[in-house]
Amino acid sequence: MTEKLIDPFARPISYLRVSVTDRCDFRCVYCMSENMTFLPKKELLTLEELDRLCTAFVDMGVEKLRITGGEPLVRREIMTFFRAMTRHLDSGALRELTLTTNGSQLERYAQDLWDAGVRRINISLDTLDEAKFSDITRWGRLAQVLKGIDAAQAVGMRVKINVVALKGFNEDELLPITEWCAERDMDVTWIEVMPMGDIGNENRLDQYWPLKDLRARLAEHYTLTDLPESTGGPARYVRLEETGQKIGFITPLTHNFCESCNRVRLTCTGELFMCLGQEDNADLRAALRNHPEDNAPLEDAIRAAILRKPKGHDFDYSRQRLDGQMTRHMSHTGG
Repeated sequence: MTEKLIDPFARPISYLRVSVTDRCDFRCVYCMSENMTFLPKKELLTLEELDRLCTAFVDMGVEKLRITGGEPLVRREIMTFFRAMTRHLDSGALRELTLTTNGSQLERYAQDLWDAGVRRINISLDTLDEAKFSDITRWGRLAQVLKGIDAAQAVGMRVKINVVALKGFNEDELLPITEWCAERDMDVTWIEVMPMGDIGNENRLDQYWPLKDLRARLAEHYTLTDLPESTGGPARYVRLEETGQKIGFITPLTHNFCESCNRVRLTCTGELFMCLGQEDNADLRAALRNHPEDNAPLEDAIRAAILRKPKGHDFDYSRQRLDGQMTRHMSHTGG
């Protein structure tokens, strides 16, 4: 049996987030500039290369794969990759295959994803107001996303809604979003806006709504019970006793969530980022392409990268400046 991946702080690495494309059919204002320059397609890993890389990680103890983008479902022939990963679910080596999506393509792909073994998905949705949705996504249509959510739930998927907390934009929707999700039996995770990438004229500090404020507002209307559960990731959870919902808070800027981090992120070009909030990365594409018939160099490159995984990130909005700001866009690294 291949030796498991353990980082320098004795944290087992059991979770890989894989960006399969940097492209997206939306241009959300906190994620991208409106006129994005995307990577040439020849720089992206092929679906076969993504399969080989993910399989290497699974062989080394990764039990959860989350497929991200950009928007993963705009990648041509992406279901070929999902169907290929099903074999790891069938063998028991992989516990979960899931994805984060904007929902725009779910009406088309929900059944295929279910058939490939996807049982739970995260959908990014920051407002229920059609005009505001159009403004924040620039190119998106709310009705299309809502149909996608309907389709996912119709095939049996468990849906969680991810909402980026944006000051002056969706503060007034805290309760409507909570109630709407409760009616549909969906949990919610609120996320502080992260300082990643040049987004043009948008100001991160203007967008920043600290989740301690959001939580306090929720507590005025619901009974919040802290939950001890942790996935090794950034979210801290409460249960709303009145609805039974689980509400997550991802607070990279007001709480360093790194002590139990069990994940790494693979970009669509084969770069492995050991920490979302650090620029250090490892080039796995070279090992992949220079040794097409031999996995040993690839496994060596992965292990060497994990040994460089830092203890934590440096995100900080204190003193009214963007300490720890990342130059790369979230769409490049994967959400």
